[in-house]
Amino acid sequence: MMGPAHSLSGAAAWLGVGAAAAAAGHPMPWPVLVVGSLICAGAALAPDLDHKSATISRAFGPLSRGLCEVVDKLSYAVYKATRAPKDARRSGGHRTLTHTWLWAVLIGAGSSVMAVTTDRWGVLALLFVHLVLAVEGLLWRAARMSSDVLVWLLGATSAWILAGVLDQPGNGADWLFGPGQEYLWLGLPILLGALVHDIGDALTVSGCPILWPLPIAGKRWYPVGPPKGMRFRAGSWVELKVLMPAFMLLGGVGGASALGFL
Repeated sequence: MMGPAHSLSGAAAWLGVGAAAAAAGHPMPWPVLVVGSLICAGAALAPDLDHKSATISRAFGPLSRGLCEVVDKLSYAVYKATRAPKDARRSGGHRTLTHTWLWAVLIGAGSSVMAVTTDRWGVLALLFVHLVLAVEGLLWRAARMSSDVLVWLLGATSAWILAGVLDQPGNGADWLFGPGQEYLWLGLPILLGALVHDIGDALTVSGCPILWPLPIAGKRWYPVGPPKGMRFRAGSWVELKVLMPAFMLLGGVGGASALGFL
């Protein structure tokens, strides 16, 4: 899928988690719901770090472009080293390593460790990166028309304000895990965003090797997806006219349920 659809699906997924948490008796404070949905929207772009033309490659200028090239080469190297005889030969690393459940778990766990061990500055860094990505994904037309510096300033300002809100007693810094584990939950929307991205890509014609390294049908990098007749091309009318409105509707219902309005 394209960047805007990925981001919308990420935001909708976290709002759905908020609704499920409320139903299970662990409701999210509203700052956790808002911040988590924005982080998840940004994280839903991150697996495309292996693609030099993806939205994330433009988000941080030369830094993100260079990082995308490094991740593409790393992913390709892992693919070549682990491919089974039935896996196709390829020339790049897109939709390989960063599009797997293992990558999602590692990046989510690493983010939680960073948030807990580096205190406020680690939290601010995570918020800044993912809020910039959320702007690029959710407000992509405005972001393209604006300058990178303005998007970064918006991300930095929003990160500072939201971190201050979360720090207030009762606003959710210790949500789910309790006192002494403040911000440990920040890895969850990052993990979820990566998985939602992979599921979205699995719906397209190319599928997604989300289950790597589990062998399936003689392949290590089996492209998981629905039957071919149910798949669509990225950027097609199915994505723009059906899935994106559905994500907005589901996100709205999930958010209303999480806040107790439904």
